[in-house]
Amino acid sequence: MPEGHTLHRLAKAHQRRFAGAPVAVSSPQGRFAAEASLVDGQVLVRAEAYGKHLFHDYGPHGTVHVHLGLYGTFSEMKLPVTEPVGQVRMRMVGRTQWTDLRGPTRCELLTSGEVDAIMARLGPDPLRRDADPDKAFARISRSKTSLAALLMDQSVLAGVGNVYRAEVLFRHGIAPMLPGRSLDSALWKDIWSDLVFLMRDGVRTGRIDTVAPEHLPEVMGRAAREDRHGGEVYVYRRAGLPCYVCGTPIAHSELVGRNLYWCPHCQAS
Repeated sequence: MPEGHTLHRLAKAHQRRFAGAPVAVSSPQGRFAAEASLVDGQVLVRAEAYGKHLFHDYGPHGTVHVHLGLYGTFSEMKLPVTEPVGQVRMRMVGRTQWTDLRGPTRCELLTSGEVDAIMARLGPDPLRRDADPDKAFARISRSKTSLAALLMDQSVLAGVGNVYRAEVLFRHGIAPMLPGRSLDSALWKDIWSDLVFLMRDGVRTGRIDTVAPEHLPEVMGRAAREDRHGGEVYVYRRAGLPCYVCGTPIAHSELVGRNLYWCPHCQAS
């Protein structure tokens, strides 16, 4: 599932390519056809992201809400438009660009009140300037649940997924199963600042890189990571491989239905 930086990259791209002008919106697949007809030809006021949610605001005509889920993707192309390939849930055609959305978990037209309700259910997003990290800490500091689980709870913290969760815990030497209420406020501030830094870099580059300069492949003399997600990471999907810092094999288990990775030595407490 795409993490928050991917949705913010999409929001920035769609704001740049489509906002401020009428957009032709259709649903070649047909599942979004009725809603698409209500915004077809209307001006896209704003594209924005909150956590793993994308919103296309068409003013009084409504807001298109997209959640990519596990399989959703946007393909971005320059004009001219070609015939749809596959099951295209939504097609947007602007002045110079067009994009097709396939396979999302949600693609729906909402009222402003319904958009507000979605945002109200989400925790603060490290990539939004209106985020309040104290709101997340208030939840974390009262909870017996493991920090690893809390960081993935979108009602606690929006936009953080499996990769950022595993990597930020490693970077701060935190055992994944540490209860939330055992985390002190100073360390939480460091974690939050690190997430802001890492995720903003992800928006800029389109990949997740979390290793320090001294642990890059060219410095360590190791092979670059080969993974469809890209990026250089410390523990994510490195089960059984040696930690770049201490050499201990990276551990793996399952937590709340998701894969969890950590270094038993570097994250002993």
